[in-house]
Amino acid sequence: MSDLGVSPAIALPAETALVRHAAQPRWLRLDIAVALLGLLLLLAWEVAGLDIVVSRHYGNASGFRWRDAWLTRAVLHDGGRALGWVVFAAMVGRAWLPDADTAARFERWYWIGVALLCVLLVPTIKRLTASSCPWDLAEFGGVAAYVPHWRLGVHDGGPGHCFPAGHAVAAFAFLTLYFGQRVRRPWLARLCLAAVCLAGAAFGWAQLARGAHYVSHTLWSAWLCWVVCALAAQWPWRRRLPSEREAARLSA
Repeated sequence: MSDLGVSPAIALPAETALVRHAAQPRWLRLDIAVALLGLLLLLAWEVAGLDIVVSRHYGNASGFRWRDAWLTRAVLHDGGRALGWVVFAAMVGRAWLPDADTAARFERWYWIGVALLCVLLVPTIKRLTASSCPWDLAEFGGVAAYVPHWRLGVHDGGPGHCFPAGHAVAAFAFLTLYFGQRVRRPWLARLCLAAVCLAGAAFGWAQLARGAHYVSHTLWSAWLCWVVCALAAQWPWRRRLPSEREAARLSA
């Protein structure tokens, strides 16, 4: 028994275990590395001007032939949105279930809140940007000129409010499933990460083929959701729960 009167045989509270894992530098390094690498790739894509090049493979002066196709509109757009709400409802239902581990229950509600933040953040940014969708461009039958979205303040003559991709958030908001499970169930976290990335890629392709978004619009949405989740993974427990040093003293 330690000088604190705590038996080594007694397991640490779940809150303490969460502190230890949440504060591990390796998670922070991984999150930062992914964010920086993603940012570099996005900047390289922007500099290369590949958005319009890729969109031209799907559209012409007559518009985008996949715009109202059953696969892209009914399945991947409308169906994808419905799937996102189903997953969100499942998360809420799981959080309502009674659980002896109060820390785990708090964590589930916390990540639901983070998912909602992602869902709200991207549409909010969209309302503030002047970048129009590909189907609004004159070369695809619209009225706008192509202006890269990073040229802030330069209007393209179209309706704007198209950057970043809102529909992709129906998948990428659930990066919270990866961040929420990676400490306790790494195998499940990896499975969730793969599923989210696959769904996000499918939703992004559908909007690309329809002329609703450029490739970078989807990638920026994914990057924003990753950064929000990475910040959320580091912030709360260091302020709400005992420090890692205190956890070590309890386990001595």
